[in-house]
Amino acid sequence: MAVTLFHVDWCPDCHVVRRKLADLGLTYEAVVVPDSRRMRTQVYEVSGQYYVPVLKDDDLVLTETADILAYLDKRYRADRAGASAATEFQSQVHATPDVLGEDDEHPSCRIN
Repeated sequence: MAVTLFHVDWCPDCHVVRRKLADLGLTYEAVVVPDSRRMRTQVYEVSGQYYVPVLKDDDLVLTETADILAYLDKRYRADRAGASAATEFQSQVHATPDVLGEDDEHPSCRIN
C-alpha cells in the first residue's frame, strides 16, 4: 500500500487532509507541489487536473477534499473497513483533463 498526498503547505484543504492522515497514524509520501497551478505537472499527470489536495492510494486517485476525508475514514479508521472502500470512490478519476485558464499563474488551491 502506497499513499501519496500532493499538496501545498499553505492550502487550508491540504492542511485538513494532512491532519486526518496524522490522526489516523498513516505513513504517507508528502509531495509538496509548486504554488502556481501551471507548474503542477506532477498533479496533472496523476489526476488530470491542477488543484490540490490530491490523494493517491495505490491505483485510486481522489481530488475532492470531502471525498478524500470520507475515503480515509472508511478505509483506515480503527475498525479498518479495508480495500472495499476503494471501489466506492473509483468515480473520482477524471475522464476529461482540466484546461488551464488565465489565472492559473497565481497560487491557488481549490477554495480560491
